[in-house]
Amino acid sequence: MSQQATTVPGTMRAAVLRDITKGLQVETIRTPRPRFGEVLIKVAACGLCHSDLHVIGGAISFPLPAVLGHEVTGTVVELGPGNEHSGLQVGQHVAGGFLMPCGQCEACAAGRDELCGPFFDLNRLKGCLYDGQTRLAAQDGEPIYMYSMGGLAEYAVVPATALAPVPGSMELVPAAILGCAAMTGFGAVRRGADLRYGETVAVVAVGGVGTNIVQIASVFGASQVIAIDVDDEKLEPMRAYGATAVINSATQDARAEVLRLTGGRGVDVSFEALGVPDTWKTALDVLADGGRMVPIGLGAGVQTAGVEINRTVRRSQRILGSYGARTRQDLPAVVDLAARGVINYRDVVSRRFSLEQAGQGYEALRHRQVQGRAVVDMSL
Repeated sequence: MSQQATTVPGTMRAAVLRDITKGLQVETIRTPRPRFGEVLIKVAACGLCHSDLHVIGGAISFPLPAVLGHEVTGTVVELGPGNEHSGLQVGQHVAGGFLMPCGQCEACAAGRDELCGPFFDLNRLKGCLYDGQTRLAAQDGEPIYMYSMGGLAEYAVVPATALAPVPGSMELVPAAILGCAAMTGFGAVRRGADLRYGETVAVVAVGGVGTNIVQIASVFGASQVIAIDVDDEKLEPMRAYGATAVINSATQDARAEVLRLTGGRGVDVSFEALGVPDTWKTALDVLADGGRMVPIGLGAGVQTAGVEINRTVRRSQRILGSYGARTRQDLPAVVDLAARGVINYRDVVSRRFSLEQAGQGYEALRHRQVQGRAVVDMSL
């Protein structure tokens, strides 16, 4: 039996992508309703992530029309059936993680939420949830597909497996970044790198995810955290997040500088957070013998990057891809770190846009005009 707080309106506003030549357009569509194991939240905020740009620009094929937006915070307004043991309650503040595990497949049974088969096969390829259907529709009944939960809307249906309670002491709008930018950073450091106390780190590309990797690597006890980017404005706040040095790779030789800073060794772990060949090269160039390179950034379409085979083999270097995190374990941990002030989520959010301005926000992101993370604030 479902539980509902107040009357949920029959329609809502959402930023819909119908045509990549026209971009996002705000429409009034049907309000979704949760099914088994799902939750309806009234969205407070939704983060704008670089990976969305690949869908908006057509570099990643995704069914249209669609509603994007995959890191949200909001208030639970309805619980679908099957939530008796989820611990979620109507009226509760929650954060939604972009990687929504089905909880039932072989990978989920092994605790590998980041490898959930139905998430990739149904949501990422077909824009649906795990019964093979989307929860979104236009007023005339036309299906509208969901990129994760379709958070660029006034309401969103999220599987309970992808939600974590947020304490009332936290600011709900900036906390939207916890579900992707912070969780992906946590997953890269904790799961991808398995970072050990005292190891040295470089972070290549310090946007929203990179900024969080800087501060989480520092929290995990890295002895050096070197932030690398091509933009001095993005690098300027990095020391406040725990960076011990910053390098502008457009004006400095990143490899030479990292070797100088590390006594000629290079770093134990380099993180690549953009997904382009140049940043892959930089991340590999600064790596020590025996080091681990952890790529997090998604490329546009079928993007490739060069790897120097002999150096990788002879120097026993490893490349360890990291996609998100283990949502059910890691999202609550990230919320706890933010609630206790161990990581700074508020200042990472540098710009706020209204739902009508979501397209402008993505254009700013495309042109590297966003420091940290931008969010759509549903109260604007």
